[in-house]
Amino acid sequence: MKLDTPLANIKGVGAKTAESLAKAELHTVKDLIEFFPRGYEDYSKVTNIAEVASGKVSLKVTIEHLNTRRVRRGMHITEATLSDETGKLAAIWFNQPYRADQLRKEKGQWLISGEYGLQGRKYQLTNPSVEKFDGKHVNAGRILPIYRAVAGLKSHVVRKILTELRPAIVMLDEILPPEVVATQKLISRSDALTYLHFPENDEQLEKARKRLGFEELFSLVMAGQLNKLENSKLTGWQIPFDQTHAQEFVAKLPFNLTDAQRSVIWQISQDFEREHPMNRLLQGDVGSGKTVVAGMSATLAALQGYQTAIMAPTEILATQHGETLTKLLQPFNVSVGLLTGSVKPAAKKHLYERIANGEVQIVVGTHALIQEKVKFHKLGFVVIDEQHRFGVAQRQKLLEKSDHLPHLLSMTATPIPRSLALTVYGELDASVLDEMPRGRQPIKTSIVSPNSREAMYEKVELEIKNGSQVYVVCPLIDENPESEKRSVELEYKKLQKTTFKSHKIGLLHGQLSADEKQAVMEQFSAGKIDILVSTTVIEVGVDVPNATVMIIENADQFGLAQAHQLRGRVGRGAHQSYCFLVSTESFKPTRRLRELEKSNDGFYLAEVDLKLRGPGEIYGRAQHGQLNLQMASLADTKSIATAQQAVSQFLQSGKDLLQYKQLANQVSKYQRLTTLN
Repeated sequence: MKLDTPLANIKGVGAKTAESLAKAELHTVKDLIEFFPRGYEDYSKVTNIAEVASGKVSLKVTIEHLNTRRVRRGMHITEATLSDETGKLAAIWFNQPYRADQLRKEKGQWLISGEYGLQGRKYQLTNPSVEKFDGKHVNAGRILPIYRAVAGLKSHVVRKILTELRPAIVMLDEILPPEVVATQKLISRSDALTYLHFPENDEQLEKARKRLGFEELFSLVMAGQLNKLENSKLTGWQIPFDQTHAQEFVAKLPFNLTDAQRSVIWQISQDFEREHPMNRLLQGDVGSGKTVVAGMSATLAALQGYQTAIMAPTEILATQHGETLTKLLQPFNVSVGLLTGSVKPAAKKHLYERIANGEVQIVVGTHALIQEKVKFHKLGFVVIDEQHRFGVAQRQKLLEKSDHLPHLLSMTATPIPRSLALTVYGELDASVLDEMPRGRQPIKTSIVSPNSREAMYEKVELEIKNGSQVYVVCPLIDENPESEKRSVELEYKKLQKTTFKSHKIGLLHGQLSADEKQAVMEQFSAGKIDILVSTTVIEVGVDVPNATVMIIENADQFGLAQAHQLRGRVGRGAHQSYCFLVSTESFKPTRRLRELEKSNDGFYLAEVDLKLRGPGEIYGRAQHGQLNLQMASLADTKSIATAQQAVSQFLQSGKDLLQYKQLANQVSKYQRLTTLN
C-alpha cells in the first residue's frame, strides 16, 4: 500500500463509499490520512450498568431481549435489553433496521458506546455504536475521532477505512529536518498521525497536535521568509522623493492628515526610492483614510512620470475611489481615469489610448484593468484595494503590465491580527493606520431582539426627521420560506407599505445591473433616498457622510469582520451614528454580537474573529485554495515565534530545502498562496 493508492482499492471500500469519498475530495491513502478529526468523544472508560449516569457511556454487555417494529411515517425502531453482572439497561435505535440482524447473528459480549439519558418517558441509550467485544474496537470503547461530515461521509465509515490504513500510517516517512524534530522535542510524523486517528489518551492527542501544528507553522513561515528573500533580489523602478511637492500637496488638502497617514506616506516614499520593488500591506480600519494615502503616493509617482493602477473588487468601490481621487487631485493637475466593465465601448477605446500614451496618470478600475487591451505607458505603482478579494493570478497580470516590476501597495479594511500578518504576510512590510480622522465620533452599537423592533424603528424615525439617512442590510435577495433570514426584496416591500411608508426607500443588491446599482447609489448619495435596503454589496467603499444609522438584520448570521465592515458605512460624518444588530431569534446574543456591541476597534475584533472562526475568513478564499491549517492556531503567537526562530536557524544553516521533498512541496504551495508578486 502506497500513499498514492486510490481509496477505491482499499479493502472494505465499496462503490458507494468510494463515491462519497471522491465527493469529499478524498481520493488517495494520503488524502484520508491527512483528513484530520474536527473533535473527539471519549468512550474509552468502560463502566458497569450499575454505575451508569447521564451522558456518554461505554458498556460491555450481552443482549437479552431484542424487538423491532415500524411506527408511523415508516420509521423503524429497534429496542434491546442490555445486561451485565450488575444490572440491565434499555437501548433504542431509530431507522437502523440492520441492528437486529447484527445483534442476532452472533452470541457473546458486545461493546456498546453512546449517549445515556431520558428519551420519551424513560432512561435509555439512544442510537449507540455496537461492536463485538474482540479487542479490535473501531467505533466503541475508545476515544472516538469525529470527522467533518462532508458530502454525506459518516465518521464511522472514515474510522473503519483508517483502521485498514493503519499499517501505512505507521510506515510514514519524516518530512521535517531531523535537527528541527530534535530541537523542538517533537514526536515523529508517523506517531503523530497514529495518535491523532487512534488516540489512547489525552496525552497522546496533545503530542500529536503539538507536532502537526508546528509542522504547519514551520511550512507557512518558511514560505513567507523565502518569498521575502526572492523579493529582495528583484529590481524595480526607483522613484525619487520630491519633498517640496509633498509639502505643497499636504498644504493644499482640504483637511489635515492624521499622524498615522503622514507616517505611512513617508514609509511608501522611502520604498519608492529603493531599487527593490515595494511590497507593502496597508491595514486601516474602516474610515481611517487609506484612499488619501494611496492618492498622495500615486501623485508623488505621477510627478516623476510614473503611472499608477488602483484595482478595486467592485464597480461601486472603483467608482467611489475614482470620484474621490478626481476631486482630491484636481488642484494638482493629476489626471484620473475610471475603467470598469460598464464603461461604454467608445469611451473605453479612447481611455485605452490615453492610458497607453501616458496622458492618464492614475487609472482606477476593477478586473477590467487586467485585460489584454490595457497597455500602460510607464506603470510604476500598483495599488490593490481589498486585496484578499483578488487571486494571485489576477494581481500578477496587473504587475506584468510594466517593463520593471512596479511598486505594490496592498490595502485592506479588514484589520489583520498581528499574529496572522506575521505568518501569512511574512514577506511583506506592514503599515497600519490606527488613527481616525479628527471629528469622527465612535458609533453607538446596540443588540436588538426581534421583539424590540418597534422601539428601534422609533429611534430611526427620529434620525430621519433630523435629516439623516439609513442603511438596512439583509443577508438574502429573495424570500426563502425555509429560512429565518430576512430578504432585501421582502424587507423593501414591507418597509414601503408599513413602518416607513412616508419615506423614500431604495433597493440595492448584486443582481441589479451596474447602471442600476450606480443610479441607486447616486440617489442615496444625493439625499434623494432616506432608507437604502441592501445586501452586503455596500460592505466596502460606500461613503455617504449623511448616513447615520445602520440596521443589520440577522446580524448573528454574519462574521465579526463583515459585520464590522458594514457598521463602518456609517459614522463617516461629524454627527453621532448608530448601528443596530438585529438578532434572528429572541435568544441570548452570540459572543460575536456582544463583542461588536462592546468595541469599535477593528484590530481587537479581528483577534476575536481569528479565535472564533480561524484564518480562512480573514485571509480570504480567492487564493488558489485556502490556507487550510488543521492543527495550528494563528492566534498562538508563542508557537509562531518558535516556528520563526526554527525557520531562521534552518535557512542560516545553508541546508537545501529540496532534500526534504514533502516539506518543499508544502512550502511551495504556501508560497503560491501567500505571495503578492
